[in-house]
Amino acid sequence: MSSKSVKSPESLLDELQATLAHGTVARRVEALRRVTDLFLDNAVDYSDEQIGLFDDVFQCLMLHIETSAKALLANRLAPVDTAPPLTIRALAFDDVIEVAGPVLTQSSRLDDDTLIEAARNKSQAHLMAISNRKQLSGAVTDVLVLRGNDEVVQNTVNNPGAEFTERGFTRLVNRAEHDDDLATCVALRPTIPRHLYLKLVAKASDAVRERLESANPRQAKQVSGAVKEATRRARSAKSALTEQTAIAHALVKSLFDDGRLDEFQVAAFAESGKFDETNASIAAMANVPVAIAENMMIETRAEGVMILAKVAGLSWSTVKAIINLRDDLAGGGDPTDLQVCKATYERLRPSTAQQVLRFHRMQQQNVPAA
Repeated sequence: MSSKSVKSPESLLDELQATLAHGTVARRVEALRRVTDLFLDNAVDYSDEQIGLFDDVFQCLMLHIETSAKALLANRLAPVDTAPPLTIRALAFDDVIEVAGPVLTQSSRLDDDTLIEAARNKSQAHLMAISNRKQLSGAVTDVLVLRGNDEVVQNTVNNPGAEFTERGFTRLVNRAEHDDDLATCVALRPTIPRHLYLKLVAKASDAVRERLESANPRQAKQVSGAVKEATRRARSAKSALTEQTAIAHALVKSLFDDGRLDEFQVAAFAESGKFDETNASIAAMANVPVAIAENMMIETRAEGVMILAKVAGLSWSTVKAIINLRDDLAGGGDPTDLQVCKATYERLRPSTAQQVLRFHRMQQQNVPAA
């Protein structure tokens, strides 16, 4: 052991050349073991230049060893923060999952770009290994949700260190429509956007609602069978309001109180894909509670949006932007017929819209208390 520890990476080069030129497979594996031992003994102290030399040595050896030896190397290097980066990348992209798996799951040397590249091009087993990482960014989970099979997606959703973008959550909600296990797990993610949570709960099976009630008895009444009921009851529980949604509502309230909330701003929110801001803005301009506006905004048909917009005095171009926002967030369904909607909107009288809105208010008030 002492002779091993005093050797430098440089002193191994001549020996390695001889081993690679004339040595047996066993001698090459032994050389790999010795180089790995030398690296791990002083990994935290090596300079970037020395780590680069180890990188060269490891990659040279990996061309001449069997899969089992590469798998052992992957297991030894995967937890090391200073592991040679090119070696780690080569191991991560190995077709054999016993080699790639430990690195894809553990190595901090793999950045998001590398993980995304692997997720886009490698096998489902590789995706499963990535889904087991302690931390996963929304950019990585976007690809896992898009390409992964049911097992990969379920594992990703169950990972407490995984983050999801709104696009990722939209795909998850669509995938969960006929998968009760996935629907339950997605609904319990604390950062799921409000409108997607409501859509998921509204379409959920009785079994899913029962699971959600059991998982969080204090919010059991949020999982009712209708979109409107789900909206009202979810809104009644403060814990169901995400921080992101609360910030959006506060921003809109500030704009409204300062007299800076106008149609141009509503259109800008809609065109930027900001549902919470758009919803709160149209609620403020129509002088209705956010819960009522949200209930009307997420209805399957676009009539609710047009009623709110007509009361708020919005032009068709802004209404069109809001409808497009709904379609984008719904993901996968048939797009709204904008020509029909435009004709309907132009015929709709403000007085009629006000009457319908009063009906919605009465419905809200008559719903039994949670």
